[in-house]
Amino acid sequence: MKNMRIMLIVILVSMTTIAFQFFSSKVPKAHAFSEQTIQRGATGSDVIELQARLQYNGYYNGPIDGVYGWSTYWAVRNYQKRFGLEEVDGLVGQKTKDMLLQSTTFYKDFVYDQINKGRKFTHYGGVPLSIQSAPNEKQIQQARQAAEQRRLQQEKKYQAQVNNQTQQRQQQAKEREQEQAQQQAQEREQQEQAQQQARDREQEQAQQQAQEREQQEQAQQQAREREQAQDQQQAQEREQAQAQQQARERERAQANRETERQQQARRNQNTNQTNNNKQQKDSTAVNLPNGFSQNDIQLMANAVYGESRGEPYIGQVAVAAVILNRVNSPTFPNTVSGVIFEPGAFTAVADGQIWLTPNETAKKAVLDALNGFDPTGNAIYYFNPNTATSSWIWGRPQIKRIGKHIFCK
Repeated sequence: MKNMRIMLIVILVSMTTIAFQFFSSKVPKAHAFSEQTIQRGATGSDVIELQARLQYNGYYNGPIDGVYGWSTYWAVRNYQKRFGLEEVDGLVGQKTKDMLLQSTTFYKDFVYDQINKGRKFTHYGGVPLSIQSAPNEKQIQQARQAAEQRRLQQEKKYQAQVNNQTQQRQQQAKEREQEQAQQQAQEREQQEQAQQQARDREQEQAQQQAQEREQQEQAQQQAREREQAQDQQQAQEREQAQAQQQARERERAQANRETERQQQARRNQNTNQTNNNKQQKDSTAVNLPNGFSQNDIQLMANAVYGESRGEPYIGQVAVAAVILNRVNSPTFPNTVSGVIFEPGAFTAVADGQIWLTPNETAKKAVLDALNGFDPTGNAIYYFNPNTATSSWIWGRPQIKRIGKHIFCK
C-alpha cells in the first residue's frame, strides 16, 4: 500500500508538471526588473516579480503582494547564500537579478491579472495556471514539492558548475604560484646579490664618514674651546668695565647730592631772608591757612610759576594741589620744601626755574589749593605727554587731563 501510494504521488506530480508546462507554454513569460536596487521596505512591480521568481524555485511561500517584508528578506538571503553570491545581505542588486533571470520564470500577465482581481494569492510554479486562482491544499503541496525539486536540481547544477570552476581556478592558481615562485626565487637571488653589493658600499661609506665625523668633532671641539676662552675674557672685561662705570656713577651721584644739599641750604637761607625782609616791609597782615607758613606759600608759588605759568588758571591750581597731596601722602616728605626739593621730583627745580619771581596768578592758585580746591581728583603725579621721556610715568593710572598736563594716581 505504501509503495502504491508513493507511485501514485509520483505519477500525479509528473502529470501535474506536464500539464503545467503545457498550459504555461501558452502564457507569455516576461521579466521587467528595473535598474533600482530592491531592499526591505520597497513596494511595487519589482517586488512582485521578485516574490514570484523566488516562489518559482521554492524559496518564498508567502503571498505575492508587492511588499518587501521580512519573509521576502529572508527568502532573498537564502537564495543568495545557496547560489554563492558574494554578498548575502537581502539587497537585490544586478548580480542577484541576473541569477534570478537564469534560474526562474515569471508569468507577468497571470500574476498581475490575479492581483488586479483583488486576490491575495501565492503563485505556485508547480500548479497549472488555470487552477492557481483557487488551488486546494493537495495541489499546493504538490506545487511546493515540485518547486523544492527544481530548487534542489538547480542548486546541484549550480554547485557542480561552481566546483568545476573552482577546480579550474585552483589549477590555474597553482600554475601561477609555481611561475611566481620561480620568478620570485630569481628575483630574490638578484636582490641578495644587489643587497650584498650595497652592504659593501655602505660599509666603505660608513668608515669614510666615521673618519670625517671624527675630524669634524675634533675641529668643533677646538673651536668651542677657543670660543669659551674668548667668552671668559670678554666677560671679565665687561665685569671690570661695569664695576668701573658703577663706581664712577656712585661718585657722581654722591657729588650731585652733596651739591644739591649745599644749593638747597643756600636757597633756603636766601628764601628765609627774602621772606623776612618782605614780612618786615609788608604793612598789611596776610591770613595763612592752618599749618602752612608764608615761606611755604612763597615756595609753592615759585614751583607753580616755574612748572605751569603757561597753563590755564585751573591747571596752575592743579599743580599746587599735587604738591599738597604729596605732603599728605605717606610715601612723600611731609613738608612743602621736602616735597618740592625731593631729587628728580620737579623739572623747575632741576633747571632752576624754581627761582623765577612768581606772578599774582600763581600765588592765587596756591591759596585756592590751600583752601581745599583740588581739580585733579587727589592726583600725586602729573606729566606733559609731549615732552615726557620716562616710560614709568606712562604706567601710572591716569585721572584726567588739564591743559597740557595729564594727572595720575
